[in-house]
Amino acid sequence: MFIDRAKIYIKAGDGGNGMSSWRREKFVPRGGPSGGDGGRGGDVVLIVDPNINTLMDFRYKRKFAADNGVHGQTKNMHGHNAEILYIKVPPGTLVRDEATGEIVADLTNNGQEATLAKGGRGGRGNARFVNSVNRAPTFAEKGEPGEDKTLLLELKLLADVGLVGYPSVGKSSIISRVSAAKPEVAAYHFTTLTPVLGVFSLDEGHSFVLADIPGLIEGAHEGVGLGHDFLRHIERTKVIIHVIDVSGLEGRDPIEDYHKINKELSLYNERLATRPQVIAANKMDLPESQEHYQRLAEYMKKEGREIYPVSAATGEGLSKLMQRVSQLLTEYREEPEETAEVKVYEAKPGDEFTIIRDDDGAFVVQGKAIEKLVAMTNFDNDEGVRRFQVIWRKMGIEAALKERGIQENDTVRIRDMEFEFKQ
Repeated sequence: MFIDRAKIYIKAGDGGNGMSSWRREKFVPRGGPSGGDGGRGGDVVLIVDPNINTLMDFRYKRKFAADNGVHGQTKNMHGHNAEILYIKVPPGTLVRDEATGEIVADLTNNGQEATLAKGGRGGRGNARFVNSVNRAPTFAEKGEPGEDKTLLLELKLLADVGLVGYPSVGKSSIISRVSAAKPEVAAYHFTTLTPVLGVFSLDEGHSFVLADIPGLIEGAHEGVGLGHDFLRHIERTKVIIHVIDVSGLEGRDPIEDYHKINKELSLYNERLATRPQVIAANKMDLPESQEHYQRLAEYMKKEGREIYPVSAATGEGLSKLMQRVSQLLTEYREEPEETAEVKVYEAKPGDEFTIIRDDDGAFVVQGKAIEKLVAMTNFDNDEGVRRFQVIWRKMGIEAALKERGIQENDTVRIRDMEFEFKQ
């Protein structure tokens, strides 16, 4: 089964907790703190594997979590960092962040990697907090939580040549003739429901990949039928073979078919209209085709299109068509990338925060730095709590809450931590 879209949830590993411990050795009466740091949580990395050609695996497994870092130990021994979690994806995978809709990775090359969730930093042990004022700290940090996000994966086939056209014009028959691909072929519409890849070898060292794009219909650019599902697979192709049924047995006019398909391509992506395109006038083995072909050939000459009479049934004309396509590929020059919207980010201090009132009247404090501090503070340790209070005052949060009118015993909420405000 060919699966070209998937949604997965990834979670990087949390950092290991720092250790709070003391040297206990004979003849060392004041050994001091000796708690080690926790290890870093594992990152989640997507990597391109050329042996995969579908997102099928993500149909059954959709949640991926890296290991957490190992906790720090006594005698200043640090915990081990967790290993990276690699998730294999096929070439041509486009990755979006579901929350923002932004493209976070475009994975096209074999072995290409993208780190999409960073593991949390390990918490520091109490030995790291020794200073001239506090010679015997009792507190240690908890590990930093790893990042998590939901990703939308979208596969766009990496093919050099795309075959397009109405249903039942003979695209599958052509690709089965010129390559080892064996798509289903039958005398009814929409036999092909998923793209099929085939490799055409002209001679030693000269080959290219063809994609049989399932039949398009009017309104495909708006998603009619399976329009969007099919059209995105042609976006990366360099040359287009437009297959037209020149026999007219379906009751359609070949010239009208030509214009309707090209309209769908350009409405979906204007860049497709600029790609080299050759016309394959198929089913020339049928008697009805000769009359239609002459009219179509004269029209394509006016349009400036190259046209090749072929027969997928007998193989006639396909060799000449493929040789010309191979030549067009050697002449192809990469199109300049579309200029993405430039986003201007203003430099902001790392301890910036916001305060809002929840429906229950609680004061909710939000901000990356304060949320990280809460996650890494051990509130069961009095010294750790005092350290938290010192940092929170230095960040200006207490003063900001007072400006917002907070009163004694009002609830303050940060992440999943709630506490009562005391003057």
